[in-house]
Amino acid sequence: MSKIPIGVQLYSVRTECAKDLPKTLTAIAKMGYAGVEFAGYYDYSAQDLRKMLDDVGLVCCGTHIGLDTLLGDALKATVEFNQVLGNKFLIVPWIDEDKRANKAACIETGKVFNAIADALEPFGMRTGYHNHHAEFTPVDGETPWDSLFSATKPSVVMQLDTGNGLAGNADLIAILKKFPGRAGTIHLKPYSRTLAAEKGFEAGYKPLIGEDDVPWAEVFSLVEQAGGTEWYIVEYESDAYPPLEAVERCLKALKDMGK
Repeated sequence: MSKIPIGVQLYSVRTECAKDLPKTLTAIAKMGYAGVEFAGYYDYSAQDLRKMLDDVGLVCCGTHIGLDTLLGDALKATVEFNQVLGNKFLIVPWIDEDKRANKAACIETGKVFNAIADALEPFGMRTGYHNHHAEFTPVDGETPWDSLFSATKPSVVMQLDTGNGLAGNADLIAILKKFPGRAGTIHLKPYSRTLAAEKGFEAGYKPLIGEDDVPWAEVFSLVEQAGGTEWYIVEYESDAYPPLEAVERCLKALKDMGK
């Protein structure tokens, strides 16, 4: 059995969170998830969020926040908020295209992430970047993903999103081999290239984990052999199933795989 705990990205159940966050967290805990990664705080204070998590036995395994919240005077408030949450992973889910337009831009962006990583180190926190599909379109012979993580220090988390990677024609196995131990947290998202070819790009996200084209066994093997990964984080974005049902089904599939 894998010793890496499994969390869920709350963007997967964002509508439910907006309606009733405490109820949604309770449901997630009952499914057997160990933690949650935030994507917005629904106007709750850090203290209130921490109590909700503690009440149902969940922990915060990360948050998706804008790059601007990690820069300048904003960083202090971000650190304080996440100290209350008990969270160490401050992941940027998107950067403007000009910050990843080519290798030179990625190198400059890498310097920004390196500086943030240095500023967070005294607090036991880490920053990182999460991919969509666009980071895997080569520019001058190299993908922005490769350029960015070649320019960042090992403490900057490579939060590889498996489904978004496949959607962008990324070679997930080659990436994990090139950057061993960099995936402090990894997003487990299903994607079917086969279904996408038949019915369109978005249709690729409809299958559940285990019913898709992600080479799960190889991904798990590489991540676990390399070490450094503290959380598996499920994210499911399709409307093929009701959101809570979808993330429960995905967790069951992972448990059936021995995770």
